[in-house]
Amino acid sequence: MKSIIEKSFETILAALEENPEREGLLKTPHRAAKALEFLTQGYHQDIEKIINNATFSCNTNEMVIIKDIELYSLCEHHLLPFFGKCHVAYLPHKKVLGLSKVARIVDLFSRRLQIQEQLTKEIADCILQATQALGVGIVIEAKHFCMMMRGVQKQNSSMITSVMLGSFREDHRTRAEFLNLISRM
Repeated sequence: MKSIIEKSFETILAALEENPEREGLLKTPHRAAKALEFLTQGYHQDIEKIINNATFSCNTNEMVIIKDIELYSLCEHHLLPFFGKCHVAYLPHKKVLGLSKVARIVDLFSRRLQIQEQLTKEIADCILQATQALGVGIVIEAKHFCMMMRGVQKQNSSMITSVMLGSFREDHRTRAEFLNLISRM
């Protein structure tokens, strides 16, 4: 049975004056529907199941940074991809988060229709809530196909967003340390 999304892709192809029965397009609505479902799976994931109690007691209060986490998302304005990397930092307060969980949090929020500004904030808020950290810093650098393929068509443009919470906002030295460390290499 065809999904609503699959039927909608057939309608779009017909509206483009393409023949959905043409050999090259015969299975395209099905493949496109599956791709869109994958790219928006963040709507159907539970953050508690993602984190899965992977917070661990620790005695450190030194900065933890996970750098260059790849991300892929869809712009909510044009349904075109944007992609880049996310840098996450937090100052632990008696517990740390399992390393892979940070990347999974980035993926969960990236796999929704998004704007980069909101994505950055959602990741920061989630890391703060999961860790009860003294502070969280997030920087995302991304290229947007809506800028590259249409409109102004600027191939080398990128967007950088940041959210600083707690000590990262309140203490310029903490913020500077984070920004300096992610700019290396």
